Amino acid sequence: MNVLVTGGAGFIGSNFVRYWVQHHPGDEVVAYDALTYAGNLADLDDVADTITFVHGDVCDTERALSVLEDHRIDAVVHFAAESHNSLAVLDPARFFRTNVLGTQSMLEAARRAGTARFHHISTCEVYGDLPLEGDRAFTEEDPYRPRTPYNASKAGADHAVRAYAETYGLAVTITNCSNNYGPFQFPEKVIPLFTANALDDRPLPLYASTENRREWLHVIDHCRAVEAVLTRGRIGETYHVGSGVEASIAEIADAVLHTLGKPESLKTIVPDRPGHDRRYLLDCTKIGKELGWEPTIGFEDGLAETVRWYAAHRSWWEPLRHRAPVVETSWAPTPG
Repeated sequence: MNVLVTGGAGFIGSNFVRYWVQHHPGDEVVAYDALTYAGNLADLDDVADTITFVHGDVCDTERALSVLEDHRIDAVVHFAAESHNSLAVLDPARFFRTNVLGTQSMLEAARRAGTARFHHISTCEVYGDLPLEGDRAFTEEDPYRPRTPYNASKAGADHAVRAYAETYGLAVTITNCSNNYGPFQFPEKVIPLFTANALDDRPLPLYASTENRREWLHVIDHCRAVEAVLTRGRIGETYHVGSGVEASIAEIADAVLHTLGKPESLKTIVPDRPGHDRRYLLDCTKIGKELGWEPTIGFEDGLAETVRWYAAHRSWWEPLRHRAPVVETSWAPTPG
């Protein structure tokens, strides 16, 4: 199978490229990436000789079409997205461009190329948020209620994917995943941010709502889930991918500091960003029953291993630290 991975030089995309090369050595893999601030070609150094890298924008339909046709792509795995909630508050237009229009452009290229399969990576955040009290989880049947520009842009992308399936008969699948963590995650995200700051004895910025919770999934378990859907999933279906393990920002900070032997005094409170969601949790019964997938990496071990990876790979993340376009320290009041 010939596979094109959009966002292939990003965090999840590069891990997926590496995973697919290791587990499907006979396949051709094309990593397609615009190399914006969070794209890093060095993430693919260890597989550079076994894949094809194409510098391209997902919004460029003609460029994408040419690549799909030239490489006779059988399946598009669409990871490419702007994904930083805080940046979306400051610059929502770039999120709607990449996440909605970019997805539509890739769908159109796949339709015109006659690509056999289009798999789209979505997020738990399209459903809105859940109350902190109780144990309710989102199912695949829940309505979409996005609350932030990022969430709304991903919801729009999901609707475009389903529209291309219904209108043009494109063979699609969707996975909605929980928060990912693991190696090669850009240092603007919370776990690498906390780790890098702690290593340098800098403050760890915790939003004021310190008990807001997220569900955490190791990126390799996510890659395994996408593989399961690509190889065994039903066309037209949506599958949730999560771990069932929730942790608050305070718990994440404590775990990072404990792993590195750093003091709790490094924790500092900053104002919440606008639209800060309280809680997400996905019901993953469907993918377990239909495809036999379940997470294999425990959160406590996976988090400690991830923190140690960043501690051992300063040369990877330190040059990227200053690319982050948002400083998580203060938020201006909403106008009006």
